Amino acid sequence: MNEQMYSVDQVADLLGLHVKTVRNYVREGRLKAVRIGKQYRISPEDLESFTGRPLKEPPPRRPAELTGIVEVGGIGRPVFDRIGTYLTSAVSGEREGGAVRIELAYDEARASLKVVVFGDLARGADLLALLNTLVEAEK
Repeated sequence: MNEQMYSVDQVADLLGLHVKTVRNYVREGRLKAVRIGKQYRISPEDLESFTGRPLKEPPPRRPAELTGIVEVGGIGRPVFDRIGTYLTSAVSGEREGGAVRIELAYDEARASLKVVVFGDLARGADLLALLNTLVEAEK
């Protein structure tokens, strides 16, 4: 069996839907999928059957992506919470361009904030500029 199986993320990209919408379709039985471990996989035939049209291949991935870690010292917990709220809201929701994902961590003993950024270079640069602005505003 040499057939490609699509992930929920890939199906969402192909159909222009949110990932949660695709997961709901699978859970409701509207889109047939196979569960492998903790992830669903959808066959091209099942996807074509669901959409009623032939598949277009997903666009190729961009060759460069950002993975970066930013550490900011001298940050109190209230400031961490405020900056974390801004950054989280900046990456949530549907946006044009590539996706960016962040992870936040706060070290109480060192009073430091760590932000890990993954994804599209341009959106990541925008997010890092926002982080810089927020940190500068707290000085």
